[in-house]
Amino acid sequence: MPHDPYKALYIHIPYCVQRCNYCDFATSARDFDSPEIDEYVESLVLDIKKSEELSDIETIYIGGGTPSYIGSKRLTSLLYALSTSMNLSQVKEFTMEANPESLTSGLVKDVFALGVDRISIGVQSFDDDLLYMLGRAHDSARAIEAVDIAKERFKNISIDLMCGIPGQSIATFKKSLQQAIDLDVQHVSIYPLSIEHNTVFYKRWAKGQMPSINEDEQADHMELAEQMLEAAGFVHYEIANFARSSFESKHNLSYWQGKPYLGLGYMATTMTQNAERRMRVTANHVEDDLNPAQMVAEDMMLAARTKAGISMDLYDRATKLIPDTKKKMQHIIDLGLLDVEENALVPTKRGWMCGNDLFLMLLDLA
Repeated sequence: MPHDPYKALYIHIPYCVQRCNYCDFATSARDFDSPEIDEYVESLVLDIKKSEELSDIETIYIGGGTPSYIGSKRLTSLLYALSTSMNLSQVKEFTMEANPESLTSGLVKDVFALGVDRISIGVQSFDDDLLYMLGRAHDSARAIEAVDIAKERFKNISIDLMCGIPGQSIATFKKSLQQAIDLDVQHVSIYPLSIEHNTVFYKRWAKGQMPSINEDEQADHMELAEQMLEAAGFVHYEIANFARSSFESKHNLSYWQGKPYLGLGYMATTMTQNAERRMRVTANHVEDDLNPAQMVAEDMMLAARTKAGISMDLYDRATKLIPDTKKKMQHIIDLGLLDVEENALVPTKRGWMCGNDLFLMLLDLA
């Protein structure tokens, strides 16, 4: 269908040194010198060179898997293809994911020279016992070293931390948060652990070898993260994300603002839209096919994930497309999940703590 230009590009690298115990992503462990990885990168390079949809791209994100695992030579081939197929000077943010065990000084220098300006490091925890339980391939010392290596070139460094891990106390999580603050990174993402099907953790849980997730503990951890990170100068700009001023993830914000994005690589999702229709397609399978009313309801749900909240312009569009919007939104406000401000309906702390309820109610408007 004729569609609005893509604003974000996601490139998926589905390889890791080993598969983590909680992981249900489209990834697999392969030897570093596997021909499969070479063939995959060559295929991505061809897809990039053939694409006619890159002229309006504003943000790029290379994720995985573990992009840093495939090494400088392969990444150089991929990044060079991008540089010759689009105008990288117009890109506002170019992020690459990395894991501590595969982030080297040489790789950092190479990817920075070829346009990457933001690096996201999968730390997950600075506690060695928890890292072992999670099945990570690094320890806390290597994670700290990786951040220092990234600082050789990058001024925009993000790290991921997990919370609500069985055996993770408030004190343990507090130490990880303090370590992140002490490392002086610009962005921290906090993800509560979930036990997904087809993971080692799920098999252990099903056999009674692992406790269920304690959502109250996860809420306590998220509240602690907000207290500590905001006190250290971070802004809680999205339900799971904290950034120093002007270091919010532009790529992730494009998702939450409903901008079209192109996905390249194994199981990467593309979101295509125009005024009448929004579609998400993964591996030639249509995941979503939304009409205008459903689109505006989804846009409000996505906006409610952010500190900025639901703009009055977006709210007014919803009232024109969806019957009873005002009545249903007033119910959400009465429940204490949204606050009315001058130019927006913004999520309350209760709204974010009960995010699943809030987001489902907004989607259900349509």
